[in-house]
Amino acid sequence: MRRPTLLLGAFGVLVLLGAGCSIPAASDVRVDGRGGAATEAGVISRGSEPPTRTASGSVNETFVRNFLSAAAGEPDRAYERVKAFIAPEDKIRLQDKKGSEVALNVVRLREAVYTLNSDSTWTVKIAVQQIGVLRTNGTLAPPVATETEYEFGLRSASFTGGVNDDRAGLYIINPPNVLLLSDTALRQYYQDETIYFWSSDRTRLVPDQRYRPQAVPVERRVNEVVKWLVGGPSDWLRPAVVGLPDRTELINNATGGNGRWEVNLDMSGDDQTGIDQVITQIAWSLGDLPGQLELKIRNNAQPVVDLAERRESQTLYPYVASPQRYGVYDGVIHPLDFEGEPSGTVPLAPEANHNVVSASLGLAKDRRILAAMVVTGTSKNRYRLAVGTGADPVSVLSRSGSEYSSISRPVWLRTVDSRPGRGLVVADGQLYRFDETARMFPVPLNLPSAEVTAVAAALDGQRVALIAGGRLYVAAVNLDGAGVSIGPPRELVASLTNPTAVDWGREDQLVVAGSVGQPAIYEISVDGALETPLRTDLGAKVNHLTAYPSNRGVRAPTGAYMYEANGVAYRSSPFERIEPGRVRDIAPVPAGVRPSNPTAPFFLY
Repeated sequence: MRRPTLLLGAFGVLVLLGAGCSIPAASDVRVDGRGGAATEAGVISRGSEPPTRTASGSVNETFVRNFLSAAAGEPDRAYERVKAFIAPEDKIRLQDKKGSEVALNVVRLREAVYTLNSDSTWTVKIAVQQIGVLRTNGTLAPPVATETEYEFGLRSASFTGGVNDDRAGLYIINPPNVLLLSDTALRQYYQDETIYFWSSDRTRLVPDQRYRPQAVPVERRVNEVVKWLVGGPSDWLRPAVVGLPDRTELINNATGGNGRWEVNLDMSGDDQTGIDQVITQIAWSLGDLPGQLELKIRNNAQPVVDLAERRESQTLYPYVASPQRYGVYDGVIHPLDFEGEPSGTVPLAPEANHNVVSASLGLAKDRRILAAMVVTGTSKNRYRLAVGTGADPVSVLSRSGSEYSSISRPVWLRTVDSRPGRGLVVADGQLYRFDETARMFPVPLNLPSAEVTAVAAALDGQRVALIAGGRLYVAAVNLDGAGVSIGPPRELVASLTNPTAVDWGREDQLVVAGSVGQPAIYEISVDGALETPLRTDLGAKVNHLTAYPSNRGVRAPTGAYMYEANGVAYRSSPFERIEPGRVRDIAPVPAGVRPSNPTAPFFLY
């Protein structure tokens, strides 16, 4: 059996590099798509099946890493795969569960300590961060376990008092009575998928993240996706969406191949509009899968639909333009010009474009401009919300009735119809919704800390990210009626601590500024499981961050985000400081006078 002299370093570094993703910490590289992050040689490569018990030989660290991958794959064999690593005399310590009760505790490894015992066995202590519970329906639920450390032993598989044979490998002794899966294994042996549910008012599709084992054959993908849809949305998303009709069941398995798929549902109701929405829901939930779909309702066939044509005709987001960059310079919004990117004019009349601190400009379905800005108040360090909507350029603004000592960058909740615009903003630690006349209404949140510091809205308008009490949350938004209600927020567990700013970078990913010992920006999945360091050498706390939420409806450059730290603005892809020379339509600065810094950058889309 290998006896490492370094107890912490070798294993800890190996795991953390794998878990933190293979992109260098200070890199500005980012990969789009649903296949996960890029990998470097020797770090992580995707595979369908985790290694067997003997694959590591007698190397302690590799064996433990493989043990924490063994549960990956199809749930019905999870206990069998894990028990193959456990010594025969100790298999009974891990109690099997069946069917939907199979759940994997996903953990982020912090460090590991190996202690050699007098009987030639090893004691292993691993420090972990509990991330969540991976269920058989592909959802990652919030963590249930509270353990921050697990202890178990290792012994040689040939250790019987005779000669050790390293080729026999190792066994786990005194195992934890729980299925553990490292976040590295989750990234390596699962495909993260996005499925869709209709919003509660059935006007738009809302993304929901799932994980499909790589071991599931491609031909079964349709069946797995339909089973997920029948099972309903993730718990935290339920307040904003509707599932399939009650008691909907899949009749037999979805079948097909060679570009044609058949799905047979036992679904109540004969409403053709509802059936048509189910077809659209399936088409988008199958990603870019080509071919034809024949949906049957209780064996009654519907017209065959081409999946690509359905996605083309029923877009996810009715109007999403390529992003344009803007920033604030001396209290006035200006376009930011970068080669190869679209750049427009400011959709505000000059009389409405002054005393600006930060802003959010959006495009409504009817092409109206939605403008929400934080502007200076009547005295120093006092601020108001200013809102204006209408045709380009907007010339009339309404202002909030009260002034505040702090106001976050406001965000619009996008809709797909002609309803008046609504948005969210944080003022003096309280979350508010606002309307087109800048009236602000408190939005209650069921959180341990009432001190909210940031809010960001997803492109679908039905999900938000929040920072409250120094913690990161996601929550569903219900827009029924004239008000805005937010479902119970779900806290995300991440390596990044003390978050200061957040925005949506993709449908299923957040861009978050916080700390990993020093100020950093990470990309974090909507369930907190997958994270990628984008920048870890910021040098100063980020107080403002904005991202363009890349999506499957617009073929635009991905990885676009901008931020401000210590009064200086930066952009990504490529990473660089936003200099005054990038700001259009500003007066020349006299010789000897230092130009102002552009601040509070944002995207118009």
